[in-house]
Amino acid sequence: MTMLCDKCAKEMETIVCPHCEGEIAKIGAFCYLCGKELAVGEKSPEDPGEVDLSDRVPCSDGNCVGVINEKGLCGTCGKPYAPES
Repeated sequence: MTMLCDKCAKEMETIVCPHCEGEIAKIGAFCYLCGKELAVGEKSPEDPGEVDLSDRVPCSDGNCVGVINEKGLCGTCGKPYAPES
């Protein structure tokens, strides 16, 4: 099921609240019609779950907040990784 966003007119996935049975946009952990918590522990297909950030390599440009990808380039600014000498 889908519905259109009131602000941007994009299609949004909808679910039926198990408590009030209202059709709502899937945007949070609580129903915005009745206020009750929706299914806990249910993950959307886009949710990768727990992400391990311990092996990430930050961009070597001191002004960028990006991370170096598998090609050796920053995913934000596109600069190649330059390790400190």
